[in-house]
Amino acid sequence: MATKSLEDRIRAIEDRLEIYNLIASHPPSADTGGNEHIAASWVEDGVFDRGENLSSPHGREHIANQVLSAEHQAAIDHGLAHFTSLPHVAIHGDRAVVTSYLQILVPQTQGDPVDVPNHGSSRGFRVHRMTANRWDLVRTPHGWKIKRRTLRQLDGSLPARKILQQAISG
Repeated sequence: MATKSLEDRIRAIEDRLEIYNLIASHPPSADTGGNEHIAASWVEDGVFDRGENLSSPHGREHIANQVLSAEHQAAIDHGLAHFTSLPHVAIHGDRAVVTSYLQILVPQTQGDPVDVPNHGSSRGFRVHRMTANRWDLVRTPHGWKIKRRTLRQLDGSLPARKILQQAISG
């Protein structure tokens, strides 16, 4: 096996860091209605496959403008929080597959507040949904971009498990 050059090794590190930042930027952009950032993260013909029970927009502008919908803005106004895991990243030349978990958290509106020393009082949050995510990325002249994102709810069904299995299958 040939030893990689220092340049190749640095490029691999830079690619991985850029991909981590791309995936990590999803929650803040979704939770603030950051459609310009979202648009800049996708290729023109991107596909966001959210499964059978949710809308699945095609094309960068449709994907980006989802966060401007009245429904999404109402969710933001009610404290919507996307919380992601550290992703598994597999880079293959100018393509990458990223696997991650995503939780949708919402403020708990019922029940007694809980006091936490030095952190105030809150009713807390509840996990609204937990999903497995597959992000198919491509390297472009403007950096790594999302080509396709597939998410499936973690509800014991095979589609979500298949997304997670592909991360450890090599």
